Amino acid sequence: MDAPPDLKAIPELVTFGCRLNSVESETIRAQAEAAGVSDAIIVNTCAVTAEAVRQGKQAIRKLRRENPGKRIVVTGCAAQIDPQGFAEMEAVDLVLGNKEKTDPAQWRRIAGDNTPPGGLGGPDFGVTASEKVRVDDIMSVRETANHLIDGFRDRARAFVQVQNGCDHRCTFCIIPYGRGDSRSAPMGHVVAQIERLTGAGYREIVLTGVDLTSYGADLPGKPRLGDLVQKILGRPGAPERLRLSSIDSIEADPALMEAITGDRRVMPHLHLSLQAGADMILKRMKRRHLRADAIRFCEEVRAKRPEMVFGADLIAGFPTETEEMFQDSLRLVEECGLTFLHVFPFSPRAGTPAARMPQVAKAVGKERAARLRALGEAREAAYLASQIGVEQAALMETESLGRSEGYALIRFTEPRRAGEVVRVAPHAMADGALLAA
Repeated sequence: MDAPPDLKAIPELVTFGCRLNSVESETIRAQAEAAGVSDAIIVNTCAVTAEAVRQGKQAIRKLRRENPGKRIVVTGCAAQIDPQGFAEMEAVDLVLGNKEKTDPAQWRRIAGDNTPPGGLGGPDFGVTASEKVRVDDIMSVRETANHLIDGFRDRARAFVQVQNGCDHRCTFCIIPYGRGDSRSAPMGHVVAQIERLTGAGYREIVLTGVDLTSYGADLPGKPRLGDLVQKILGRPGAPERLRLSSIDSIEADPALMEAITGDRRVMPHLHLSLQAGADMILKRMKRRHLRADAIRFCEEVRAKRPEMVFGADLIAGFPTETEEMFQDSLRLVEECGLTFLHVFPFSPRAGTPAARMPQVAKAVGKERAARLRALGEAREAAYLASQIGVEQAALMETESLGRSEGYALIRFTEPRRAGEVVRVAPHAMADGALLAA
């Protein structure tokens, strides 16, 4: 893979949130650089929780203090959902929506803007907050942008966006209002993108999306995610390692199950969108699965592929959650054999149904989240211990850090080349990682 260009010649980009944001940041970087934007700091925000929004705004203020001579352009889900809130910040020069952030014309327009940086909306320029906003109605977007990316700066694996948006309306989730309805990239485009990346030397490809398992419902013939995976793996330029980002297990189709359990190129690590372990809470969340569905999925996959490692998103302290209901979430971790947990204390988002439900005390939610994280840490430690002495293939993320097929972090004492896949049998574990020579 080619070395990245001189960082001084390109705009600085700060990315919050999900893998999909990371993919889009690479497109933003390429388009801004091609347009000649060099005096801007671009902040790609996240809105999954109120805390994510707070952190984004805090970072923007800090960036302004430390970079008075640069323009600050804010985009991403938080900017899409609350453009005026960001536009009213003195630190912000421009707000771009999620549609606009990957539009080359927007970056050419920004490159040609001669407005002095450091507060375009300040009184000296006579620009109002509304004039700083370039945000369209995300619900009007009907296509997933097809941007070909040659590589990912400072990343050993490549991410390919195959889907965006979500048609579901879980009662706690604000993301559809930042991403719009579900839409899929055509199969041919996805395959071409992957072949382009594998040709550039990437050994591992990650398929990403907001609601990945809804892939294809809007395309002619309504292909499923499994059809896409099978097509990718059936091509001469198929990747050596294919990984799936977060999936909704209840939507896993037969072809996807076949690929997950039967093709060794599909990495044995799945991150599941479970959210809770109590049926009543799942119903109030408006999820599409029940507790038994999650357990059955994990059992079916493990029966055919015992080495499969499961991670999951879990919310603690959802409105009306009792201690008994929370105990169901703790038991679900054990019954599904979960290893890597992403735990969030419930965060009410204005405009969502869950924000109007009877709330659990914030302190209780934080305490339950801490218990879930502690259980997750214990489960992860047990998994790492089980991998000591087991030979496995690791993708080197840096010269000293790699990831196993099951996504365990491995620290190496001898440097290796980033992007290389190496065979290794870890000899010990420490500080949340396996150790190898």
